[in-house]
Amino acid sequence: MNRINLICLGVRDMKAALNFYKRIGFKTYEKVEEPAIVFFNNQGSKLELFPIEDLAKDINKTVPPVIPERGFNGITLACNLKSEMEVDEMVTLVKQNGGTIVKEPEKVIWGGYSGYFQDLDGYHWEVAYSASWKFDESDMLIMEEG
Repeated sequence: MNRINLICLGVRDMKAALNFYKRIGFKTYEKVEEPAIVFFNNQGSKLELFPIEDLAKDINKTVPPVIPERGFNGITLACNLKSEMEVDEMVTLVKQNGGTIVKEPEKVIWGGYSGYFQDLDGYHWEVAYSASWKFDESDMLIMEEG
């Protein structure tokens, strides 16, 4: 039963966040320009955007968690790709659409090629590739013993 079906990001500006993620390649059936909630279809999981104040109140209506400014909260999201070229293309899309590149893609100590960006709400994303990675029929990264 250990699986993650949905990751929810609390966003400050739904319209801007929705447009950013659509422009960098995330797919949704959402047609409304500024919906109350949006889901992106990914292979094997879903990414959800939800207003951050409402998300905090959903966790605890009377004493909601404190919403930090755009600082690092110890969580990163990752997009594992199938080539260095795909990593570079993703980083280019992010730059063109208002994301902040915090680490340009480079060869990394674990043998891959990786960089980081922040989305419009400050969430950190790693974009990475390794020649040793394998993917299943849903393009999900296969983690093998080794």
